[in-house]
Amino acid sequence: MIYKGFKFGMLLQLAVGPMCLMVFNTSATYGFLMGLSLVMAISLIDGLYIILSGLGVAMIINKEKIKSAIKVLGCIVLVLFGINTATGAFGFTLLPDLKLFSNVTNHNVFFQGVLLTASNPLTIIFWGSVFSSQVAENEFSKKQLIFFGIGCILSTISFLTIVSFLGSILSGFLPQIIIQILNFSVGIVLIYFGIKLLLKK
Repeated sequence: MIYKGFKFGMLLQLAVGPMCLMVFNTSATYGFLMGLSLVMAISLIDGLYIILSGLGVAMIINKEKIKSAIKVLGCIVLVLFGINTATGAFGFTLLPDLKLFSNVTNHNVFFQGVLLTASNPLTIIFWGSVFSSQVAENEFSKKQLIFFGIGCILSTISFLTIVSFLGSILSGFLPQIIIQILNFSVGIVLIYFGIKLLLKK
């Protein structure tokens, strides 16, 4: 059952999102361990969201007023991070007074990853629908569903660790200008996803 969840999770990973790009960019810029900190943060929040969806939180979040508030908050976080990442490519930070943004450490990268991944709690609704469909199609028991969820989390850790490793390896071959372009591009992608989240129906 863990293997089924792992396979399903790997299929989802192929739809490359902003966090995947950010992991690659972080590893290419600051090294594998920094990228790994980000991977752990993403996996932690994804795991938490999977647990919450299994507990039925998706039904609460799906209410219109709560959804709207989440969209606005998520948009602000993503756009803020996006602008900060894009301007960072040119050597200055949008939020220089906050250590979370100005100093690059394993600790800061981890909490940036937590904040960014947590900025879209609507993911809980997605996982809620995934689990509902799996129960309907495969008649999974609660125990089987737990192992399926563990497999999904393991796929996130595995895939993003590979992305992080590739980023750190390729960094030795990438000129500084390419790293800057990559930083700027990731910033733009985060801004795009922030606006997309706000406009999502």
